[in-house]
Amino acid sequence: MPTRALTSWNNTADSAGTWRLGDLTVNRLGFGAMRLTGSAPFDQGVPSDRERAIGVLRRAVELGVNHIDTAAFYFSSTRSANELINRALAPYPDELVIATKVWPGRDSSGAWRWAAPEELRGQVEENLRQLGRDHLDVVNLRVPPSRKSGSIAEHFGALAELREAGLVRHLGLSNVTGAQLAEVRDIAPVVCVQNAYGIGAPREEQELLRVCGELGIAFVPFSAIAGGGGGEEEAAVLAIARAHGASPAQVRLAWTLQQGPHVLAIPGTGDPGHLVENVAAGALQLTEEEVARLRVSAG
Repeated sequence: MPTRALTSWNNTADSAGTWRLGDLTVNRLGFGAMRLTGSAPFDQGVPSDRERAIGVLRRAVELGVNHIDTAAFYFSSTRSANELINRALAPYPDELVIATKVWPGRDSSGAWRWAAPEELRGQVEENLRQLGRDHLDVVNLRVPPSRKSGSIAEHFGALAELREAGLVRHLGLSNVTGAQLAEVRDIAPVVCVQNAYGIGAPREEQELLRVCGELGIAFVPFSAIAGGGGGEEEAAVLAIARAHGASPAQVRLAWTLQQGPHVLAIPGTGDPGHLVENVAAGALQLTEEEVARLRVSAG
């Protein structure tokens, strides 16, 4: 028989446990700010409702979320994720950790560009201004797809200098390979790796998740609740969701969190109901058989 719907439980973000990003303790169930600005990622035509977005952020913190992922390049025609966070949450609670990303950037027209190492300070300062802070908790170096097989040492070194200068507290990586992680750990400590990951993730991402666990580095998947496997995978997710009175997205989140105690989740939404569902997923415990079934169904 199905259990009662997860959204009816009085769950908060600490139900999934905690992890440390350097000297900062966060609940493993966090929040991604990308979708706050529009109906789709980087949507330039349909801006979000400002007050609704502010309400979602405040409700997230009320539900125990203390890890928010954002970026200065998360904006639509009239909305900026960083500025919404500032408006909603400043003065910030002491326990709130805000992580952002640099290297990609967008000009005033919304066109994309990739920063040179010497331009990263400007991107860090842009995040500081928008968020209204004098330092950033975590800055992830977001690696462009074209650099997946190359060195990132020069860019990471530039961020390490900003860490030494006190503008940045901790450093992380996004969209990286295991080789790139190994390369930059000789430059400065890495507290997190943020890569695409979910059911059916390729073998190299599974290996990177394992390596991060051995090193004590947080692994922070994005796109964890996006389907894509179809067929047997989707059927397995739906069956397990019915058994728990949960949604498919909640099952995908729960599966991701059960990949290791160092795995965090940052599901994003601009919908108050979806926020409650996402936070509730932190309390969903799949059985070993269910975890294995999803792994097999994804091939």
